[in-house]
Amino acid sequence: MTTQHERLDEWIDRHFNEEVHFLQELVRVPTDTPPGNNAPHAERTAELLTAMGLAPERHAVPDAEVRAAGLQSVTNLIVRRRFGDGGQTIALNAHGDVVPPGEGWTHDPYGGEIVDGKIYGRATAVSKSDIASFTFAIRALEALGAPLQGAVELHVTYDEEYGGEVGPGWLLDQGLTRPDLMIAAGFSYQVVVAHNGCLQLEVTVHGDMAHAAIPDSGTDALQAATHILNALYALNADYLKVRSNVDGISHPYLNVGLIQGGTNTNVIPGKVVIKLDRRMIPEEDPSDVEASIRRTIEEAAASYRPPRGGADIRVDIRRILLARAMKPLAGNAPLVQAIQKHGQAVFGEPIPALGTPLYTDVRLYVERGIPGVIYGAGPRTVRESNAKRADEHLELEDLRRATKVIARTLADLLRVSQ
Repeated sequence: MTTQHERLDEWIDRHFNEEVHFLQELVRVPTDTPPGNNAPHAERTAELLTAMGLAPERHAVPDAEVRAAGLQSVTNLIVRRRFGDGGQTIALNAHGDVVPPGEGWTHDPYGGEIVDGKIYGRATAVSKSDIASFTFAIRALEALGAPLQGAVELHVTYDEEYGGEVGPGWLLDQGLTRPDLMIAAGFSYQVVVAHNGCLQLEVTVHGDMAHAAIPDSGTDALQAATHILNALYALNADYLKVRSNVDGISHPYLNVGLIQGGTNTNVIPGKVVIKLDRRMIPEEDPSDVEASIRRTIEEAAASYRPPRGGADIRVDIRRILLARAMKPLAGNAPLVQAIQKHGQAVFGEPIPALGTPLYTDVRLYVERGIPGVIYGAGPRTVRESNAKRADEHLELEDLRRATKVIARTLADLLRVSQ
């Protein structure tokens, strides 16, 4: 006699081609962020969910809030499935927004091409794959027909790349959801219980634009910015000495991801903009980190002396993003235990629980006291999937197995009668 877990597996196997087609359809609608025009993808996703008998609620974020977040359009989706009185409500959150594909692709980033058992395209690994895995786990659970207690909610949100405040943060602040537990889209076999925080700052260096033939008539903002950059990068040597106690997380670090400035090759640049990213380990205080970086920038700016004389520089510092670290809550133990148990059964190997140096919008649930973990379709490491790189891809067998793990986990947590 087959067990309920085996019946879930069999349903997923029978419907796996349908799940792959669903993922292909999700990949084929671009959600590049920036610019962040994501409402069309939400509408297409809602159409596909409706065709499967699910009833997505569309929650459009007001335009003013979307623009303030740096995006163009956001419609978040919630699918609610109540299985029985009592029990807990478990949210499954996956984001549809993604970074632009960039250069170097050998496959169409919006094609959903399948080659040698892999599906290629932007967000095949992070995290349109888990919109698919979560959706089909819910459908498998419904098909089981067993008495359950509690409810499952699917949250499809569109602001992970910019911090999540008009994604899950907005849904939570509006009182549209308040789950007891949550599982967020993952990127590896591992169960992630903690992650780094992230501080992003925009630093504008103001000099004095001048003709390149008479450079001493101005103040070169790029040279001044280089002086500040050297001071910032020097901090990484100190960060190496600060170690986290969370397995999977090492130390803080700082990167500069974008530099813009200048007018033309024959003009001394009068303004340069630097955007930096500072990853914070869970043990750090974000206020202290931001104050320290601002102090470093201000001291470097004050110590800069234009090589040919000229006016002093001026520096403006603006916070772009503050994403606090995800710290594990004690209530996440049932999630961790169930995923580890079924992960080992399905994958045939132990599934570790650890931290990750990435940051996600899962923290917005955890900050509100909702225990959560990160788990979903993906390889052993993020690097293997080429996430946020050219030729991002996912092994289809990983998608199949992750869907089974999620379905089995939900069955256990919603107390399927044995």
